[in-house]
Amino acid sequence: MPFRPWPADRRARLPDRRPRPFDRGAAVHRRPPFEAPFAGRMIVPRLAPEEELVAGRRPVEEAFAAGRPAIRLVIVPQRREALERLVLHATTLRLPIVEVEGGSLTALAGFDGHQGVALVVGPRRYATPDEVIARALERREPPFVLVLDSLEDPQNVGSLLRSAEAAGAHGVLFPTRRQAPLSPAAVKAAAGATEHLLLCPVDDLPAALVDLQGRGLRVVGAETGAALTARETDLRGPLAIVVGSEGQGLGPAVRRRCDALMRIPMRGQVGSLNAAVAGSILLFEAVGQRGVAPEPPPPTPRRSTRGGRPAG
Repeated sequence: MPFRPWPADRRARLPDRRPRPFDRGAAVHRRPPFEAPFAGRMIVPRLAPEEELVAGRRPVEEAFAAGRPAIRLVIVPQRREALERLVLHATTLRLPIVEVEGGSLTALAGFDGHQGVALVVGPRRYATPDEVIARALERREPPFVLVLDSLEDPQNVGSLLRSAEAAGAHGVLFPTRRQAPLSPAAVKAAAGATEHLLLCPVDDLPAALVDLQGRGLRVVGAETGAALTARETDLRGPLAIVVGSEGQGLGPAVRRRCDALMRIPMRGQVGSLNAAVAGSILLFEAVGQRGVAPEPPPPTPRRSTRGGRPAG
């Protein structure tokens, strides 16, 4: 039987089954770039490597107030009415507003105290000890620095940053290793203080303390068994207060660099305080002392030229 091609009109009605090149762009854009694959019904947002999350109403407000470069606002739809002011501000700035479930935001932030809102921002800019001293000179104040020695709990880190900012500290130094990260939970505990403080990570904390001493600062460490209480210690003038880790306290190398050690007197049965509470007490003890003008030295008695006795 001779071969007969199909009529042209019938060939036109057949589907085109020829292979086509993979359209990677179309495949990627089927799901927004800030979403991860489905986990059941929940879509878990994700961050790019250069992005940081600020979670909680007060931290987001402070990030906006400080002019932190923002990328998008993430909210839980059930909380949108309570967050209308933040949503309106983000709209004014022409920021994308992404709605996610509460569990998705918890998975992204790493804690459940986000209050239904988070702001995705660019990478944080850290400062140097030189900038901390420059800020003190700019304010015409003696330098006042908080030093964290290998704290382990992000909540304690955030609480101490909040107290340091409230006490008027010019900056905070902390080691780059063996230190709790500045996570969204720590930023939330700081209640926006991270947007106003100069944060200085250092590779060698004992060497950084020596550098502060060379700039005229006294380094005073918090130690449970210290001979002097905080009230008996002179905390006026250029000062760096060092708070040790929750379990080990000050490291041996850091302790050797301290000019003095002080303790908080305890009257009850509990032998120690939470690191954040203890550090906050010491910061505000320093604030109280620094607000008092130093006493002038007693006058030197004049000696009489007659009889070798002091003149009255």
